[in-house]
Amino acid sequence: MNRALFLILIGLGGAAILIYLGVWQMQRLAWKEGIIAEIEARIADDPVALPATPDPEADAYLPVLAEGRFTGETVRVLVSQKIVGAGYRLITPFETGQGTLLVDRGFVPIEAEGAPLPEGRVSVRGNLQWPQEVDSFTPEPDLERNIWFAREVPRLAEALGTAPVLLVAREVTPPEPGVFPFPVDTARIPNDHLQYAITWFSLAAIWLAMSTLFFLRRRRGAPTES
Repeated sequence: MNRALFLILIGLGGAAILIYLGVWQMQRLAWKEGIIAEIEARIADDPVALPATPDPEADAYLPVLAEGRFTGETVRVLVSQKIVGAGYRLITPFETGQGTLLVDRGFVPIEAEGAPLPEGRVSVRGNLQWPQEVDSFTPEPDLERNIWFAREVPRLAEALGTAPVLLVAREVTPPEPGVFPFPVDTARIPNDHLQYAITWFSLAAIWLAMSTLFFLRRRRGAPTES
């Protein structure tokens, strides 16, 4: 009897832990979906003037409208888009009345390589972003061919002589022929909590099934008392 009770406790206890982890992931899912909804609402909000001293935390995803002119060298960041394939993001210094920052002008197919800078004064509507795209597998920039593999804002700013601020264009006026805006969205924000929850709940069901099967086999194989 004590052995049977022990097996029941192990089965129910293990399942309870796994179910708890699944519920916790569902709570995390609701929390993450709320954050993503807030970010999406902020991205789509009406643009404001460029802050005097943009902050990477307080001003992340902030929609802004900036006026100025493109200057200096353009850096190409290798990326890939669905259907279109490989290409480059064009990152160019943008001189405003408050200083010079980086502007992600948009995407060009890899065979295009680049696009001439718009002449004169232009306006850029977009969102501030400090993307975290670098990991241990990210190659070093190929400076000879002017190819970068991530938008490393501090390094790009140092290389191009700008403030460490990146404005990702949603619209450039006048528009640039052949350059397609690649605006900020929430697609890169990881949200795997539903998959984790399903995994934990599935493990709980398997644990209960295996525990029940083991318990029944032990019961059937137990010697009867005379």
